[in-house]
Amino acid sequence: MNRTLSMIKPDATKRNITGSINKMIEDAGFRIIAQKRIKMSEEQAASFYKIHIHQPWFSEMVKDMAAPIVVQVLEKENAVPDYRKLMGATNPEVADEGTIRKAYGLNIGNNSVHGSDSPENALQEIKFFFSELEIIEC
Repeated sequence: MNRTLSMIKPDATKRNITGSINKMIEDAGFRIIAQKRIKMSEEQAASFYKIHIHQPWFSEMVKDMAAPIVVQVLEKENAVPDYRKLMGATNPEVADEGTIRKAYGLNIGNNSVHGSDSPENALQEIKFFFSELEIIEC
């Protein structure tokens, strides 16, 4: 089984739709093997998203992400590509029907979810938020 990180972003937690997103994740065959609600500081958000530091929208994104989120470890064969497909395009307006972002995303900046873009990044992102003690395999 493969793992990926999923993050339910502040725009979704503010609207209290975490359960609806979890249902889509589980209905797509993923097992949620770790999950917690946290609030990142701006420093933690900047560290997590450091790859985007030179983007003009970096500071705004960091401020937006310093709010309650739900982070998860998902498990499934082909977890990374399958979750990216389930999330849908970054812009909810052009995302495919049946994707999380089409169903719940508001716009490019408030697109409700984040997922790892490679198996290597999944390992790093999971370690950023979780210890091995928090990941429970069934």
